[in-house]
This record gives sequence, structure tokens and C-alpha cells, in this order.
Amino acid sequence: MSLDSRLLSVLAPWRGSSAWWVAFSGGLDSTVLLHALVRLAERRALPPIRAIHVHHGLQVAADDWPAHCQQVCDRLGVALEIVRVQVIPGASLERAARDARYQAFAARLGEDDLLLTGQHRDDQAETLLFRLLRGAGVRGLAAMPVARALASGQLVRPLLDVSRAELEDYARANGLAWVEDPSNKQPEYSRNFLRRQVLPLLQQRWPQVSSSLARTAAHMADAQQLLDELAQQDLAVAQADIDFDWLNLPSLALAPLRELTPARQRNALRHWLAARTLAPDENHWAGWECLRDARADATPRWRLAGGELQRSGERIWWLPEGWLASVGGPVDWPDPSVELQLPGNGSLRLEGAPPIGRLQIRYRIGGEVMDVSGRGRRDLKRLLNEAGIPAFARGRLPLLYCDEQLVAVANLPQLSAGRCALKWCAPGC
Repeated sequence: MSLDSRLLSVLAPWRGSSAWWVAFSGGLDSTVLLHALVRLAERRALPPIRAIHVHHGLQVAADDWPAHCQQVCDRLGVALEIVRVQVIPGASLERAARDARYQAFAARLGEDDLLLTGQHRDDQAETLLFRLLRGAGVRGLAAMPVARALASGQLVRPLLDVSRAELEDYARANGLAWVEDPSNKQPEYSRNFLRRQVLPLLQQRWPQVSSSLARTAAHMADAQQLLDELAQQDLAVAQADIDFDWLNLPSLALAPLRELTPARQRNALRHWLAARTLAPDENHWAGWECLRDARADATPRWRLAGGELQRSGERIWWLPEGWLASVGGPVDWPDPSVELQLPGNGSLRLEGAPPIGRLQIRYRIGGEVMDVSGRGRRDLKRLLNEAGIPAFARGRLPLLYCDEQLVAVANLPQLSAGRCALKWCAPGC
């Protein structure tokens, strides 16, 4: 099958997109991709084709690449946007550069726009091998998907079924010139070591190794889809009957999870946590077992990147970093007819007739008491226990004071004096 036919087949679902942006580095892959798309657009009705070049400024040789990319785009009649980014060094310079690059891409994608990148079959094989050596699971071994969401558009890799050798043949046949990144020859980078030393050695014994590894990645992608579907079924049961939904926090019932095998428990939790934190490594799953198996009256925590899981009774809750920070001190509320913004803790509104006096929002420090209709003065701690309020939420629960007297607890109408109700919109995730 010709390159044109492959591109048309892969990109068929997005022929109605607003625009196709090519991530144009000036290297072989993106040069072939851009040229092939422009030639294809001469014969087929395609969305407008544009190019975007991200200049990282990390090496002297790269300073000449924007001019090269501009010349190529001028010859092809393609509008080019050159974006200069600042790479913030971290543990991995490669990752930092990639993050900066994709932030620039995402910022320019409009609704239904497509970003097309030039990763090919050899890149896919290299990615799978790299992740395999790092001990990745099924999701990691699925390597790079053909398409995924990016900002308000989609990122698509239409060349994943095309080898680098085929791209080189196309470039030579069409007289294309491209730039070579000097960093691709530096063996201290793990990917370069795999690309230049390991994969060529494997190809001597198994000539089809890149195709085989790419096919394995496709099998892993299918397996991951099945695991995701299984996780969704398991989570549907655990997410039912949520109490205290006004806390605006994700939570799961423990009982349905306990009925699953340990492997299905981990699969469900990986899926549930994927949008909230980094996947726990194998050694870190002991935190889940402690959380799951703790006594009902315990308050265990499982610390993860960006937040933690806490247990309250027979339910586990995801608390992002913002929920783990302490809230501020008292906040005066001079006009209860106006919604009150609480620093780091959402907002409040008062429904009904407000108490007469100086109103102030405070938080628990211990020892609070309040008058409850028909019950007299009661200790707030006992009242919150009776209401079943999770322990982690009690320190954030706004308390309404009128002239130094506790008169209402947010979102608990049974704990409100007079004819008013305190409605709290808790901070979300």
C-alpha cells in the first residue's frame, strides 16, 4: 500500500477537522509527512494544512532549523508558525523538552483541530522496548496510540505503520532535504542506545524485529482496552450510592472492591486513579492493602503523587493536594446576602433569614458546642459523629458564628439554629 493510501486510511475519521497542524521539526519523519499531505491535498479535499515548529534553544545547531523549516514551507505553500519555548531542566532534559513542546502544541490547537506527528514504526518498536526494560505494565507496553485527545483537539500519529526505511525511500525519490539532530547520536541517552546499538543487533538475527515489536504494542493496546472495560464495570458498582456528594470529591465503596480478586482491585484502582495521579509502582501497592484492611474505625491514608486516598468507614476518598492544605482563620461575613468566597475552601451562601448580629465563619479547633432544637446544648464532635461526616472533612466544614455563638454547620440543616441554612460549595478536584 502506498504512503498516500495509508495516510488517507488512518486520517479518514478526521477529514472534517477544522485544520491539520503538522508538528514540523525539519527532520526526516515530519518532512515526509508534510510533503505527502501537501501532495495529497492537491488531489483530495482535505482540511487546511499548517505547520508548527517548536524551537527549544537547547543546542547551537538548532538555531538554523527555523530558517530551514520556513524555506521548506514556503516551497510547499504551507503557513508555518515558529514557537520559541523555554525548557525548565529537571531530572530528564528529554522529558522537560517534550513537555514544553506539547504545551506549545496544545496552546495552538483550536476546537476539532488535529496535530499530526511523524513517529513511525521503528519509533514504536523502540518505545515498547524502552518501556519493557523499565518494567512497564500492559498500558505502558501498548506504547504510542495512533490517536489521543490533546487540549480541545486530537493528536494523531499517521505513520506508525510505516518504517523509517520507507520514509527514507520516499524522501530520496522526491528530492527532500531534512535536518539531523546531533543529539540523536549521543549514546548516553537511553533511546539513542536502543536505536543505534540494540535494535540493529536484534535486526541481524530477527530482520522483522521492528514489525514484530510494533505488532506486540498493538496487541497490548487491545489488552488494555479490555482491562479498561473491565475496570469500568467494576467501578460502576463501587461508585453507586455516594453519600455526602456535596464534598465534591471522588470516592468508592469498599465492599464491592473487596469482592474482586487482588488483580481486579488493582486494575480498577489504576483506571480510577489514572486521571488523578501517577500510576503506583508495584512496591507501592502495599498502601492500598493497608487502606483496604484497616479497622472500620481507623483513618488510614495512602499517599500518592498530587494527593492521597483516605478511608472513612467503608468508603475511600481521593483528596487532591488542595484538600490536604490547612484552611485560613476566621472570615467575617458582613453581608450574608452576598455569596462568601472562602480562601482555599470554596464558597458559601446563606438561605433563609440570617441571624441578627456579627456573622463570622470559623473552623473546628475542638470543644465547640451548639444549641440544637429539642435537644439542648450538644458537643459538636458528637453531632458530627452522628451525622457520619468523614473525619478528613471536619476541619474544612465551615461553621457559622453569630456574636461568638455557633449557630449553623454547613450543609447540615439539622444543625442550624433559626430559619437559615448554610450552603457550602466545597472546592473540587
